[in-house]
Amino acid sequence: MSTELAADSSRLRITEIFYSLQGESSYVGLPTVFVRLTGCPLRCNYCDTAYAFSGGDWMSLTDIRAQVASYAAQQVCVTGGEPLAQKSCGELLSALCDDGYRVTLETSGAMDISTVDARVSRIMDLKTPASGEEAKNRYANIDCLGPQDEVKFVICDRADYEWARSMIEDYHLLDKVQVLMSPEHQGLQASELADWILLDRLNVRFQLQLHKYLWNNEPGR
Repeated sequence: MSTELAADSSRLRITEIFYSLQGESSYVGLPTVFVRLTGCPLRCNYCDTAYAFSGGDWMSLTDIRAQVASYAAQQVCVTGGEPLAQKSCGELLSALCDDGYRVTLETSGAMDISTVDARVSRIMDLKTPASGEEAKNRYANIDCLGPQDEVKFVICDRADYEWARSMIEDYHLLDKVQVLMSPEHQGLQASELADWILLDRLNVRFQLQLHKYLWNNEPGR
């Protein structure tokens, strides 16, 4: 069976494919093609992509790759929803790597990441207590992380910050990966989180979600 025929045998439900600036992670600001997969088993209190929970269109890997290629970008981010909730996500990630892109995966941390192609940079959340989904964290994923990966905490309040700091210490995260912290956009003041990080001399990357400030989280931007 040819590679193209094999690709067409796998399909994924896609909410949107679009070209924008990466809004978070250490890749922030880089022109990126986003492939947003439909569906998510989590319901975080601050979720800003609930429109991706359902709907979408079935697309073959060949058609997805063709649409991504039309943007002539160097970087692709596979996101959701929770992209790993779809069985063929791994095939998509590997195919995009084969096509020569720098590929990142945004994942909630609730799904097994151990089989993700080693060429992919995994941007993995650890859900804080205020997210409402702390119980879904798959802590075994931490052992799978490498230096190309990143762990992200969305901080809603002081209790979240203290919890995140404990996770960083307990799992020695700063020895494994780059750690990201961002304030929940409509809750915690960004300056407050920045002050906590500086006061504790915590060697994490503070980040704001750039796309929310540029386009107010408009779908497709």
